[in-house]
Amino acid sequence: MRTSSNITGAVCMIAAMAGFALNDATAKLLTEEIGVGQIMFFRGLIITAFAMLIAWRSRVLKNIGAVFDFRVLVRSVCELVAALSFLQALKAMPLANAAAILQCLPLAVTLGAALFMSEPVGWRRWSAIAVGFIGVLIIIRPGPGGFEEGAVFAIIAMLAASARDLLTKTIRSDIPAIVITLATAIFLTLGGAVLGTVEQDWSMMSWPILFKLMLAAAFLLSGYQFVVFAVRLADISYIAPFRYAGLLWATLLGMIIFSTYPDINVLGGGLIIVAAGLYSFYRERKKGLEPLAATDQPVASEGGGPIVKAEEDMLKDKS
Repeated sequence: MRTSSNITGAVCMIAAMAGFALNDATAKLLTEEIGVGQIMFFRGLIITAFAMLIAWRSRVLKNIGAVFDFRVLVRSVCELVAALSFLQALKAMPLANAAAILQCLPLAVTLGAALFMSEPVGWRRWSAIAVGFIGVLIIIRPGPGGFEEGAVFAIIAMLAASARDLLTKTIRSDIPAIVITLATAIFLTLGGAVLGTVEQDWSMMSWPILFKLMLAAAFLLSGYQFVVFAVRLADISYIAPFRYAGLLWATLLGMIIFSTYPDINVLGGGLIIVAAGLYSFYRERKKGLEPLAATDQPVASEGGGPIVKAEEDMLKDKS
């Protein structure tokens, strides 16, 4: 029975990555019509409303004051930086290129855990981390003029998301997950409002734009839901590698929607990153470690998945 559950979980993870890639593609379309701040603000409102619903359903509104916990606040700032940077990256570069760079997130988390949390990392995983970052360099192709703007934003998003995941592990266990989610959603909404106001980048909301915003939120939430199903059904070490399906989805959507085809650097660098990540997962599983990169955070979306754990809490409460 467990084999069947693992297969079902893998399918759910692949579907989740499709949801996140569709969200990213829709967000990229929106960057051609409205400002990044406006996208963050309205999508943040939707996520905030959803988080409040979960908080009410989970009966944890009495713990709402924990949003001011220092680590929760810092984590929310990291989430905000990751979301803002990735949207800017999507605006400036092809979808597949940005997604390929973000695939290095699991390796960056492993690196951060080794440097800042005394996580034991052997030479084989150190080698995998180094190879993964070489793959990133192949994708961004730094020249005499330095990095292109979009690549810089994608790297910042990846590093900020890594810090977010590491900080998540340090937050007190008595703080409900939905409170962390709510704090993140509020920060994303406020950050979008501030950015849009500073840049004076507010536009009239036509029905097509509003539809795309709702569509992006629906894709994002469907991705979160499928991650919950995957995590609950299967062994994390089994489904973790299937997160890399996000790169395939992003490449396909880039070709279908934007008529952009990845060049040899993106394909080669992406394969190197995926191979390094899979080898790192293999070493973690072989050594009996809990894969740091296999947390309940998706890696194929700029939001990074602040609501996944909260949804899982609600599902458990219903069962």
